[in-house]
Amino acid sequence: MHATSGRGAYRAGHPVGEAEGTAARQEKPLGVPGKPLDRRTPFLTGLLAAAGVLVTIAVAELLLAASDVLLLIGIAFFLAVGLEPVTARLTRRVPRVLATAVVVVTGLGVLGGAIAAAAVPLADQAAQLQDGAPRYLTLLRDHSTLLGRANEVFGLEAAIRSVEVSDVARSLAAVLGDAVIVVVLATYFVADFPRIRSALYRLAPRSRRPRVILIGDAVFRKVGAYLVGNVVVSLVAGTAAFAWLWAFDVPYPLVLAVLVAVLDLVPVAGSVAAGAATTLVALTVSVPVGLATLGFFAAYRLVEDYVLLPKIVGRAVRVPALVTVVAVLLGFALLGVVGAFVAVPVAAAVLLVVREVTLHRLDRA
Repeated sequence: MHATSGRGAYRAGHPVGEAEGTAARQEKPLGVPGKPLDRRTPFLTGLLAAAGVLVTIAVAELLLAASDVLLLIGIAFFLAVGLEPVTARLTRRVPRVLATAVVVVTGLGVLGGAIAAAAVPLADQAAQLQDGAPRYLTLLRDHSTLLGRANEVFGLEAAIRSVEVSDVARSLAAVLGDAVIVVVLATYFVADFPRIRSALYRLAPRSRRPRVILIGDAVFRKVGAYLVGNVVVSLVAGTAAFAWLWAFDVPYPLVLAVLVAVLDLVPVAGSVAAGAATTLVALTVSVPVGLATLGFFAAYRLVEDYVLLPKIVGRAVRVPALVTVVAVLLGFALLGVVGAFVAVPVAAAVLLVVREVTLHRLDRA
């Protein structure tokens, strides 16, 4: 016995044939949904568990494989958040695309101008440093000098000799390539930041979306205030270091000042490393000048922590000292210098979320 329809002939009694006949008689185009599967069955439970484990492993492997790219994306987004307040102000007067172009071009212009202005004296002082390298090696090998004793304790000569020019060139090329990628990504992030912000907030449930927006905007403000304030403080550190080194006739003042400004971007550890390196160079002038330089960096550290940062960064990013040190250590252990650089605003954001969400729920429980 056969059943016929618009779909063709179907054999009665055959499982597939009966199903096809039933499907042909459905009023809805794709049929009526059936009862959901029983998720409590042992087979389905085991299948879902195994699938979950496989997906977790695959995601972890994917994240590890793309860790370098994800790090660049994170840095670019961090910079975009920091540039957003300035871009938003310009957007009130000009279109978003033009405001983004002005901010990015101005930033690159200032950076390029600073590099161009410092290129000639930096090259001269770098050449002087290269010419004076044999004298410094002699001082390192002289156990009667302070540098010689420091060499015995810290192995400075071995560390210097382990650095090869080819490795330095490859590292600089890699850094320049990564910098270009970060600039391009940051430009796109700044241009589309309102859309990205809206997309992130859409992930929150509708009932909680207003509070998520308030907390999220507070986090963005903290990151922006920290980024701008940290750059300003680092410029102050470099300028102060240059003035001190030039006044005491310490060799290579501009090179060391640039080093101080760059390292000061990293909280806590950066200024310590910059002060130690600069003090070692100052010791080549005389022991009193070296000790005075050490005292200068110690005093400047106090001024930066208790005067400059509170005035420039303000209360937007206020993190306890212990939390700052722990965050910097964890950030450096996880992501190196980049992790240490972003550790403070991340810690400030985490503290805000804990205070407004976790503690609020615990107090209501």
